Amino acid sequence: MENSNESRMTALEESVGAAIRELRLKEGLTIAEVSELAGISRGMLSKIETGSTMAGMDTLARIARALGVAMSVLFSKYDAETSTAQHVRKGAGMEVVRRGTKSGHTYHLLAYGQGAVKLFEPFLITMEDDSQRYPTFQHPGTEFLYMLSGCIAYRSGNQTYVLEPGDSLTFDGKVAHGPEKLLKFPIKFLSVIVYPHRAE
Repeated sequence: MENSNESRMTALEESVGAAIRELRLKEGLTIAEVSELAGISRGMLSKIETGSTMAGMDTLARIARALGVAMSVLFSKYDAETSTAQHVRKGAGMEVVRRGTKSGHTYHLLAYGQGAVKLFEPFLITMEDDSQRYPTFQHPGTEFLYMLSGCIAYRSGNQTYVLEPGDSLTFDGKVAHGPEKLLKFPIKFLSVIVYPHRAE
């Protein structure tokens, strides 16, 4: 874990350093000129640019001012490189309350923070033995189910499908759907809801 954090910090230092160097060269400024404008030593600026040291926020703010950019610009390369993937470790999905929670469904959201408009929601759903009648669901978008364990009779519209490990089912979320019968425990399946894309 420590190595992972260290490598992340090294990547951040190198990315910020590269952004500073790129901006400095674009403006046709020397290390001496920027270090004077920012009020830091040339040696320090050189180390920051090569990624061998990480400056504090105050120093980075002064460098950004010297280069005439917002401080966030110094981190833009790192954000672009790291924001495309989200790693959620086993058991670390966020447990959320959804319609069906009261009926014994446990929902673990496997990806989150996707911005203002949700593109998709992937859930790991666990179902307990429960004598209650299970609810039906309707929502925008397309839903994809993939069975991991157990066996379930799942209804979409007026059709019922028996799903076993390795089976999948894809359907229009606007059509009423939901579990009809829980046939074999433990029941676990992935549910991925892909929402319709709204034109800008």
